[in-house]
Amino acid sequence: MSENSARSVTVERTGTGHFVATNVRGGTISFGTGSDSEFTPVELLLAALGGCTAVDVDLATSRHAEPAAFSVEVSGNKINDELGNRLTDLAVTFTVTFPEGEGADRARSILPRAVKTSHDRLCTVSRTVEIGTPVTATVQDA
Repeated sequence: MSENSARSVTVERTGTGHFVATNVRGGTISFGTGSDSEFTPVELLLAALGGCTAVDVDLATSRHAEPAAFSVEVSGNKINDELGNRLTDLAVTFTVTFPEGEGADRARSILPRAVKTSHDRLCTVSRTVEIGTPVTATVQDA
């Protein structure tokens, strides 16, 4: 494992059903149970799936042209079965438009390949979900 491979966030409870995640750079995001406008953990997972691929696709296409519109919809169905609570039918759908011009034509032409490459190789979040990486949960003595 390389020195730069470790990733972590810290989640702190701020109130009943409310939490803040902090990354090592000091960035924060609030989330909760869905009782108000805060994101839920499931919504954060969907945002992470879309965001990861969006970053890859944006880097590949915007070097040729600035998009006129760029959005990503991520959806899934939350179910509870013999395997417990989980999401199924995850779908990431890009809607990207570019203005007219040679660079924009190039960006448009590479868009499908950029989405596929991100999904198949680059996006750490979707690759982790698809491969099914095990998660360990422990309790540390305080």
